[in-house]
Amino acid sequence: MATFLGRKAAVTLGVLALTLAGGGIAAAAQPSTKSADLAQPAARAVDSQPAVSEESARLSRSLLKKGATPLAGTVTYTVVNANATKARGTGVVIKYGVGQYEVQFPWNVTAGAYVATIGRSDSCCVPPGGEVSVAPRLGTPNGVFIQIRDYDGNPSDRGFYLIVHI
Repeated sequence: MATFLGRKAAVTLGVLALTLAGGGIAAAAQPSTKSADLAQPAARAVDSQPAVSEESARLSRSLLKKGATPLAGTVTYTVVNANATKARGTGVVIKYGVGQYEVQFPWNVTAGAYVATIGRSDSCCVPPGGEVSVAPRLGTPNGVFIQIRDYDGNPSDRGFYLIVHI
């Protein structure tokens, strides 16, 4: 039994290491606080998020009204195509501009950790390389903001995988 548990732990640790070491991964975590009102810093001019649209604000209120509360340790994912259509997973996708996406969930994710990587939703081909950044969506407690750029630093529409650890 001890050998089985040792192998299981080693495999789990190996999978976690490979997930975090894979190309194009960015992770952001916001420490949990006891305050219900999380004040988020103002966005910078260069890498700022677009203003929250009326559609995004309405959708956020609608999803949060459902009252879903995930258990601690919940992991959810969303696979998104470059044109901002959801291929599979949880969440609602909103596209703001070239390479700018928002994914909203039916619960508060501000205290979560976010991991994203560029990828295709089908089983064909290796996606073009680039960089993906994730952050809590300013003004939307149930949203995650995703910014994708090519290797030259230009915004680029690309498919991606988003994992949220709550």
